[in-house]
Amino acid sequence: MRKEEILEILSDWNFWAKEIDTGINRKDYVKKLIPLITETNQIVCIAGIRRSGKSTIIKQLAKELGGGVNTLLVNFEDERFIQRDLKLLREIFDTYLEKVKPNSKPFIFLDEIQNIPEWERFARGVHERKEATLVISGSSSKLLSAELATLLTGRNITFFAYPLSFKEFLRFRSISSTNEIEVLAKRIEIKRALDEFMEFGGFPEVVLSTDKKRILLGYFEAIITKDTIDRFNIREREKIKTLSKFYLTNISSPVSFNKVSSFLDIPLTTVERFSDYIQTACLVFFIKKYSFSMKEQEKAQRKVYSIDSGLSNAIGFRFTRNSGKLMENIVAIQLKIRQSFEPGIEIYYWKDQSGREVDFLVKDGLKVSELIQVCQDLSDMGTKEREVKGLVRAMEEFNIKKGLIITEDFEGDEKVRNNEIIYVPLWKWLLSS
Repeated sequence: MRKEEILEILSDWNFWAKEIDTGINRKDYVKKLIPLITETNQIVCIAGIRRSGKSTIIKQLAKELGGGVNTLLVNFEDERFIQRDLKLLREIFDTYLEKVKPNSKPFIFLDEIQNIPEWERFARGVHERKEATLVISGSSSKLLSAELATLLTGRNITFFAYPLSFKEFLRFRSISSTNEIEVLAKRIEIKRALDEFMEFGGFPEVVLSTDKKRILLGYFEAIITKDTIDRFNIREREKIKTLSKFYLTNISSPVSFNKVSSFLDIPLTTVERFSDYIQTACLVFFIKKYSFSMKEQEKAQRKVYSIDSGLSNAIGFRFTRNSGKLMENIVAIQLKIRQSFEPGIEIYYWKDQSGREVDFLVKDGLKVSELIQVCQDLSDMGTKEREVKGLVRAMEEFNIKKGLIITEDFEGDEKVRNNEIIYVPLWKWLLSS
């Protein structure tokens, strides 16, 4: 491409001569990422599902770092970039240095970098020569630690960006919840907002749109087509769609690849391979059973969760809304968001040989730190007894004195065999997380 063409495209994305719309501030991400970019001397990688707001976060980071000539932002989903290859990356950087003339070591943001084959060669070279501070983003969890450790040979820090949390959702809805008095005064409005959040999820464009389901259906098609079928050269297009819809239908449920293979009449090796691709595309994630044995963790059933409740509702097959499953899925997403900000924690479910179960076990370093049950309605004594029994059994095994049960609306606490059970409504837990 000619330098004039490249400069014209870059001018549309950068702050060099004009203000760029940076959207509603996702301040938690910006606050966490700025020190990683400026203080670690590492390539910072922002990964996540497409349309989760990574490009907006990158624009906000560029603006926070001063904007102007010392920041370069490139979005490789811009259709005007025809030759998406390593040569283009070099031409863009050379054009920027020659025409824009940064006066100090620049910050370079390469958005949707997975569209450029061998991008890591450019990133390694620029980083090693200390020509710029690099931030890259992509819509694939293959930009996470395992692949990047190989591609960038330990020069990177990875941060996972998610669709909006409930706190962010309220901010996008202009519902202030900055202190306890304000939250209590607006609790009816907040609970009504939670119903919408559970139904349509947290993709920023969906939250701000009136045609929510149509957008979600489009997202699903784009994720399946671009991030699985095209990326992995899949021929059995309908099979991977069927498997994806199966997982989105069965959120918050244990799954066995063997049983899925039998139920859907898809070969086991195909189910295993396609499940990895679907998780790589960040459409779903799996939570393993906690065990001291790695072998048992791998062999046991995993629980499947959608990355966004709106996608599950739009794509999954259902007759009625299963609020209990949706609540558990939202708790799982919130824990994954927390894990992104606190990479030392691990998330599992727990189940003993008698079938007593806890929905979420949080391990912090070497220690199990939290046990969480999710139960929509505790009015049935049998249901309550089952949930409490599982929680107390796990609390005794891991010597934890407080256990949490997240409910739809019930709040309180009680003592059970010298253990404290705390009940908290989902909306309150999400605001305190």
